Amino acid sequence: MPTFVPTPASIPPPNAQLRLKDSPHSLPNYHPLNPLAFILRAAQIYPEKVALIHQDVEQPVVYTFAVWAQRIQNLAYALINAGIRPGDRVAVIAPNCPLIADAHHGVIAARAIVTPINTRLKPSEVAYIIEHSQCSLILVDHEYTHLVAGTKVPIIVSKDTGRQADPYEEFLTMGRKFSQEKGWPGLEQEADENAPAVLCYTSGTTGRPKGVITTLRGSYLAAVANAFEGQMNRTSTYLWILPMFHAAGWTFPWANVFAFATQITLRTVNYSQIWNHFLKSGVTHYCAAPTVQVTAQIGIVNDPQAKRPPQPITAIIAGAAPTAHLIAELEKTGITPVHVYGLTEVNTYGPFTRNYEDPSWAALSLEQRARLMARQGHAFATADDARVVYPTDGDLNAPLKDVPRDGKTVGEIVTKGNIVMKEYFRDPDATAKAFAGGSFHTGDLAVMHPNGTVAIMDRSKDIIISGGENASSLAIEQELSSHPHVLEVSVVARPHVRWGERPMAFVVLHPQHADKWKGRHRLFEKELKEHAKDRLPGFACPEWVEVVPELPKTSTGKILKLELRKIVAKL
Repeated sequence: MPTFVPTPASIPPPNAQLRLKDSPHSLPNYHPLNPLAFILRAAQIYPEKVALIHQDVEQPVVYTFAVWAQRIQNLAYALINAGIRPGDRVAVIAPNCPLIADAHHGVIAARAIVTPINTRLKPSEVAYIIEHSQCSLILVDHEYTHLVAGTKVPIIVSKDTGRQADPYEEFLTMGRKFSQEKGWPGLEQEADENAPAVLCYTSGTTGRPKGVITTLRGSYLAAVANAFEGQMNRTSTYLWILPMFHAAGWTFPWANVFAFATQITLRTVNYSQIWNHFLKSGVTHYCAAPTVQVTAQIGIVNDPQAKRPPQPITAIIAGAAPTAHLIAELEKTGITPVHVYGLTEVNTYGPFTRNYEDPSWAALSLEQRARLMARQGHAFATADDARVVYPTDGDLNAPLKDVPRDGKTVGEIVTKGNIVMKEYFRDPDATAKAFAGGSFHTGDLAVMHPNGTVAIMDRSKDIIISGGENASSLAIEQELSSHPHVLEVSVVARPHVRWGERPMAFVVLHPQHADKWKGRHRLFEKELKEHAKDRLPGFACPEWVEVVPELPKTSTGKILKLELRKIVAKL
């Protein structure tokens, strides 16, 4: 990588003070939790350690913790100079790059609310979010300016160069000048740890996107939990495959800094670049988005460069349980999967449970181990318990009653506590419904095993009722995914004359095996049904199997079962 010199405004002054102005009402035995503290602490303890690497671009950059902290400070002052006030929303539209990494710290340093917007949305969807969030300023990467064409909200464009001629760099330089070298002590510390930190929007699969407000306190505690559960420390190097706009990167923009880890940003998911970093950059950790995780993992393990890296790598897997095939392929490559569970749209700041592997599992077969790893497990260190309760039939005041720990009785996962969203933005009715009975309702149906582990059965709307029996589409998908020729599968209900409903499976074949079944999909359907009969009760076996080139997905990678149901409705 060529030598990079940060802009003059990015160089901190000698003996810079790395603390915010104390509140006049501060107490000697309490300070409000705020993830901004992590960058100040890192810059104090390891100022010359590499914090951020943005290498696979035309003009690469590398920032130490000391330099990055100065840039974040400059951004905070630049925002304040631009008229941003406490509680204002600042939108950011960017791929994984320094701009969005800066924003997760600099916006909250200005006591504003960072509003990351999905770069995969349509301009009309972005326009709705801009209007609904009432954002006061937009930070946008140069490749995504088309998403904000015509908006009246002020825009700062980044060309992603890190050089002085870049408009974003000029914005930061202006912030440094505006600060008059007051530094961090010239910035007010937010006294209320429950003040909003992030406003993320759901993907809107069933209607308009909802805005989810999360707090400084929750972000702090979720980040600490992610660093702990991922066993991250100052020797760790995190590769950004998960988009930072997705549920605020599951709080990893702060978790990495808390752990003093080095972060490497990738603008796109490029397997050649990923393997270059696995083999040459010392990558130890990465996450990937739901469902995208499956295709990304398959792409990773089947890349021509794939071989065992010189260092262990931990893959944080969420959204879909790892199949036996995926576990085997990852482990062959020296990658250890860690299965976590959370709400993909930031309602729980990303993951809030983890499957804690038991030492006794080492003696089990791969398939037995995969079944146990598929469970969602127990609550994170800083989270409250995940409970499974009987349905309340829409009664907002009904007391919640736990299902027995028998691994059979199905209920809904609920949780409460430190890492649950504050509210839906400008939507009190949706907030009240989500918090019925005093806990957050996930909408995921699950069982509770005797050892207290939660195992998801399905989303409430995705249960298939066949002949009076409840069949979990998720459980069916898990078993069908164990066939080595299946890359992805999604199961929905299809009307049946005798049984009311029966499962229909839409399957994407693994690229390595697709040629074998070309023109012979009926034979594959027969083989997959036989495979299912050995693993599922009769009412849960798919009645129909359709091989498709791809599955319809949202901009965040969630499979659109609504679209599959539309296909079924026409059959």
